[in-house]
Order: sequence, then structure tokens, then C-alpha cells
Amino acid sequence: MISWPGAPLALASAILFGASTPIAKLLLGGASPWMLAGLLYLGSGVGLAVLHLVWRSAEAPLRRSDLPWLAAVVLSGGVIGPGLLMVGLSETAASTASLLLNLEGIATMAIAWLWFRENVDRRILSGAASILAGALLLSWQGGTGAFGWGTVAIAGACLAWGVDNNLTRKLSAADPVQIAMTKGLVAGATNLVLAALAGAAWPATDAVIGAAIVGFLGYGVSLVLFVLGLRHLGTARTSAYFSTAPFIGAILSIALFDDTVSVQLVLAAVLMGVGLYLHLVERHEHDHLHEEIEHEHRHVHDEHHQHVHGPDDPPGEPHTHRHRHARLRHSHPHYPDLHHRHGHAH
Repeated sequence: MISWPGAPLALASAILFGASTPIAKLLLGGASPWMLAGLLYLGSGVGLAVLHLVWRSAEAPLRRSDLPWLAAVVLSGGVIGPGLLMVGLSETAASTASLLLNLEGIATMAIAWLWFRENVDRRILSGAASILAGALLLSWQGGTGAFGWGTVAIAGACLAWGVDNNLTRKLSAADPVQIAMTKGLVAGATNLVLAALAGAAWPATDAVIGAAIVGFLGYGVSLVLFVLGLRHLGTARTSAYFSTAPFIGAILSIALFDDTVSVQLVLAAVLMGVGLYLHLVERHEHDHLHEEIEHEHRHVHDEHHQHVHGPDDPPGEPHTHRHRHARLRHSHPHYPDLHHRHGHAH
């Protein structure tokens, strides 16, 4: 059972983010790392703000009750994560840093499985391990950098992004453009201020424009797709698909920088291919109970949305309005999406 549209959305998110890494490398010559991080985030926020103004979707807007979760997402993923990364990069060898950045996927999945109790079976665990092994192999550059405070800082950044990914799941019913736009604007402004305080110079106009475009696609649109993936797949599975981003970046680097196709790259491709296959053919079906719940999100009237409309509810489908789900027990193939975040007997 291939999840549609969850798996394609998560993979598209990984492709955009993975492609942004080697392209951003081209921009590093004209801007400091911290300044570039700020411009990438701000480019995503401004670009999505324009999109939000000109394109009205049927998505549920963020509500006042979402603000604490949104603030935690921005703080952990947009401020603490990048800040710790910059500290770590200044103290850690590049080879060690590249390897450690893959801890984000491990942290995300561990939090989803251990703290938020997302369902995991042997096939999914094996697939995730295979994908992450490919990412680790791809990142390894043969370095022997010492593990010190820089390493701790990078590991802390990955933990912050793991928390960010899991908290974003709490918001995945709301408009993903609005979520990514807010995160981009706040994180971009914060990182630019920190870069300025650190004495970073403002880059040339072409570097600013390049960073804005890369940020909009690789950070903004990618995050929108990631949030939609969370809505359909849950955090752990979306993160597993997203962990293919380093492979995407490596393939693009071959085209941009004339890198050679190494044995390391081929082995990583095999490991990731096996992991993706195990995830794509997952079939999870059992008798499960939906407790009564009331919430708001974009929907059509499928088997999980058999409710009565009031006079003020929008016509046509898909549409968004607050609706109540009656208690329901049934059996069908499913993922830990918005309506299937139930416990499992062991």
C-alpha cells in the first residue's frame, strides 16, 4: 500500500531541501554562514507571505490555541537549532559535522516513537534504519575530528530540530503555508540580527537574491510539503522519507561540482532504496477505535467525515470548518495521520 499523497509529498520536500544544500554552498563565498542562514529563512518567509496573499486555499487558519505550539516550533527549529549549529561548526571538523547532522532524523523518529507513541513495526524500523545508514555513509568523509563541545552543540541542534519536527505535527491540521511563512519570517529576522551583532557584512545584491530564491524553494516550499506529509503520514515516517535529502544533494553536487560517482554514493543509494521500498510497501491494518473528537482542517466527506453541515458552513469540497467526529470503530489500511493517532496493543 503506497501512501498517497503522503509519500510523494515527503519525498518532494526532501528533494527541494536536498537540492538547496549544494546550491547554498555556491552562495557561501559572498556571505557568512549565519548571515546566509538568515537570508535563506527570510527568503522563505517573504516568498510564502506573497503566496499567502495572492492564493486563498481551503486550509484551516492558525488559531489562538495554536500560538503556543507555533512559538515552540519557531524557538526550537528556527532559533535554537541554527544557533547551536553555528556554534558547533566553529568548533568541529567538517567531516564530523556532516556525520552528526544526520542525528536530526534519529532524534525525530526517537521522539515520535518513544514520546508521542507513534506506531512502529519491524518493517518500518528496518526501513528507517536503512535510510539513515545510507545518510550516515553518504556524509562520512573519513575525518577523525575530535568530539568536544562543538560536537555537543551540533547534537543539540539536531535534538532541537527533532523537537521542532514533532511539535509541527501538532499544527499539521492548519494551513501549512501560514506555518512555514511565520517560521521563516521570525527565524530569518532573528538570525539576521544575530549575524549583524556578530559583525557579519551585508552580502552583494546577487547573493541576497540567490539566497531568497533558494530559501523560498528549499526551506519554504519544502517545509510546506513536509507539514502536508506530517498530516498524512505522521512524524516518524515523514522524517524517514526526508532523510533522503543528503542523497539528493550528493546527486546534484555531481552535476554542479563535477564530483565523481563513488562506491560510497552507490552503497548509500542501495541502502536508501531498500529503506524506501520497505516504507512504500507498508500495510498497516487492524480494528481500531476513533474516539469522539472536534477539530478543524481541510477535508472531503469520506468515511471519516460523515457530519451534518450548518447554514454557515462552506459549500463544495474540499472545504474547511470546525466539525465533530462521532465515536467509530472499523478496520482499514491506515497511517498515523490526523485521524489515526491511536494507541496499539503490544
